[in-house]
Amino acid sequence: MSDDYLNEFLPDLAEFREKTMAFHNGELTVPQYKGFSGGFGSYAERGGKTHMLRLRLPGGQVTKEQLAFITDLCDRYPIPQLKLTTCQSIQLHHLKAEDLCEMIEETWRAGMISRGGGGDFPRNIMATPLSGVETGEYFDVLPYAKAAGEYLMGFIKAVKFPRKLKVCFSSTPANEPHATFRDLGFTANADHTFDVYAAGGLGSNPRLGARVAKGIAPEQILYYIKAMVTTFVTYGNYENRGRARTRYLQDTLGTDGFIRVYRETLARVFEEEQLTVTVHPQAVTKAGDRGTISHRRVLPQKQAGLYAVFYQPVGGMLSPAKLKELSSLIREMEDVELRLTPQEGLYVINCTSAEAAQVLDATADGANTLFETSVACIGAATCQVGIGNSQALLSDCIKAVRAESFADGVLPKIHISGCPSSCGTHQIADIGFRGAMKQTPDGPKPAFAVFTGGCPLQGKEALADTGKAIAADEIPQFFVELGRLVAAAHTTYADWITENRDQLDALIARYTA
Repeated sequence: MSDDYLNEFLPDLAEFREKTMAFHNGELTVPQYKGFSGGFGSYAERGGKTHMLRLRLPGGQVTKEQLAFITDLCDRYPIPQLKLTTCQSIQLHHLKAEDLCEMIEETWRAGMISRGGGGDFPRNIMATPLSGVETGEYFDVLPYAKAAGEYLMGFIKAVKFPRKLKVCFSSTPANEPHATFRDLGFTANADHTFDVYAAGGLGSNPRLGARVAKGIAPEQILYYIKAMVTTFVTYGNYENRGRARTRYLQDTLGTDGFIRVYRETLARVFEEEQLTVTVHPQAVTKAGDRGTISHRRVLPQKQAGLYAVFYQPVGGMLSPAKLKELSSLIREMEDVELRLTPQEGLYVINCTSAEAAQVLDATADGANTLFETSVACIGAATCQVGIGNSQALLSDCIKAVRAESFADGVLPKIHISGCPSSCGTHQIADIGFRGAMKQTPDGPKPAFAVFTGGCPLQGKEALADTGKAIAADEIPQFFVELGRLVAAAHTTYADWITENRDQLDALIARYTA
């Protein structure tokens, strides 16, 4: 982020310090403090004794310098836990109030401004994690994402939004950042243009985005962002927070009505403003070492001789010790950096074959199967609004499944959200779960509503069907039984489900009865 934004936002920290201390002195309620602190990328955790800080990392890019800074921060403050998020951010957890304010100022001065990391603001800009290095991508979208992120920061103090605004860029049909169902998404085309989707989103009453433009010149992206900002603040719901996200504009205006209003607004923006953007992509000039490496977690880059190594800390829970190990390992590796994924993992990119082998060894403690790469939000044990303990559920499921020694692919990646906010993106999963309670003869029990049939792929998007709730303590056995069904067919879940949806439904029915 530019020094201009640092100088603009630094004075705000005085009020943040004041209100944080007031909250801990009992002078502000949890909702009162949450409504203020979110704008600084920070929330009080469950119980109100500790805090979380969410770092803005445009496009999920983490340079060696940023990584070293975060590592140093963890050394100097008691930061026991880091969490990778589905918005390509890093959350620092269980922070003491007396440390929080100083840490925020330090991170801002280091270029990671958390302003707008929560609350009713433009959030961290997202992009395909391997943009610029992925074989087969249409073109590198990361420079455009970073330009958009810089531009959106300018609205944080200038505009009052009805709710948060999430913007992203996708370079391949894999649609990893979910560009076709965000508040505003740009999807790359083979002819070096973008299609534009708007007013989509997950959470309560999810909606796929409406395509508002096709084949736009990349240098025009800021016009489309300004049009979305203007449309949102003009027609968004400021009275009912439950219906204030952009996706509800497709209800209040109708999808066709929203598209018409957006395009009319866009025309005015083109007439009145000069927002053409020029980007300068940084080409990777590093040469390989003439060696080769083959592993399921190692991907050849489009730059000959270079590799990206995938690492998924289980549940996205990354320890400060592991972060320090990675930082030390890549410190002297030329052009190597981290890219966070929208599924709580990361890539270490621009590695030679020898460097990739070192990173592979250092990250052997991560997920070992597709099922173990499953997504889970931080959950009710930490989150103020959480209902279900997402991390505990994922841990219990992995433990139960490991005992069965299923082949990789027998069970799918699952997505777990502790509440309807969909921080675990449960609605686009093959199988997803959302925190709930279930009435039983012995009284209410912690449970998770089950979702099935979601798909994020561009052109094949589908939002999962919602089912009844399964008691949390029964879900691990549910996956053991499902795995046995698929394994008996000597196939993978992806192939099995196409012919056996009735068996899945029957299994779910038994557990939700």
